[in-house]
Amino acid sequence: MRRFAFIVGLLLVGFAGAARAEPQWLTLPPTPSLPRPAQSGYAPVNGIKIWYASFGRGAPVILLHGGLANANYWGKLVPALAPRYRVVVMDSRGHGRSSRDARPYGYDLMAADVLALMDFLKIDKAALVGWSDGAIIGLDIAIHHPERLSKLFAFAANSDPSGVKDVNQSPVFTAFIARARKEYGKLSPTPTEYDAFLAQITKMWETQPNWTADDLAGIKVPTWIVDADHDEAIKRENTLFMADHIPDSGLLIQPRVSHFSFIQDPQQFNSDVLHFLAHVKDK
Repeated sequence: MRRFAFIVGLLLVGFAGAARAEPQWLTLPPTPSLPRPAQSGYAPVNGIKIWYASFGRGAPVILLHGGLANANYWGKLVPALAPRYRVVVMDSRGHGRSSRDARPYGYDLMAADVLALMDFLKIDKAALVGWSDGAIIGLDIAIHHPERLSKLFAFAANSDPSGVKDVNQSPVFTAFIARARKEYGKLSPTPTEYDAFLAQITKMWETQPNWTADDLAGIKVPTWIVDADHDEAIKRENTLFMADHIPDSGLLIQPRVSHFSFIQDPQQFNSDVLHFLAHVKDK
């Protein structure tokens, strides 16, 4: 009888703990690590040095991280893609291990960095998976240099600054910004300049991008507009606006995740990307 009561007690404690556990969209799991690359290094790009790494073999897929982050955030996705594709990750200018110059941040400039890295790696055309700023950079390339993209998976992008929520109201995003400071200090060639970096990126977020319905309507690259049902940074109406105006685009809202879907539920995120790459016809 005592054994039964003890087991029941353990079950009740377990249920109580589960009841208190936060839903995954309110969590910020640890930043993953990238697997060992087949190739990595620094590419001389537009007067700066861009850190990159390449994994696997096959059709090229480029992964672009979000603002303030670094390529390590793709540590859950790369192993899922590398058995079938050549996966390239990079740290955007001034992010992670990459350097920057005095020019102000802008999506056109950061898109030019991606294209220059593709040239350096002798990649004429690639599929692109972008998160947040990375997705915006992907859309910038799709608008201005569509010949370089075969397809675009754009997760958590916005078409203009009005599409962004006040992330200061989000404990998860606040925790991400604090984590980004620590990671910047460990990885950056200018480890003491995070405050200036954050201010400059924030200015870009406040003023860019500025795409109209006509700009989006001109995109011919096969595109999925993807977001999370609990995204704390992107307004749903802006996600729908982009999907409505990009011709033949797909719309996907991932359930029970937020702006950090790829580490909150990597199995779901990876499955969606793999489906996109396998079943959406290349341009």
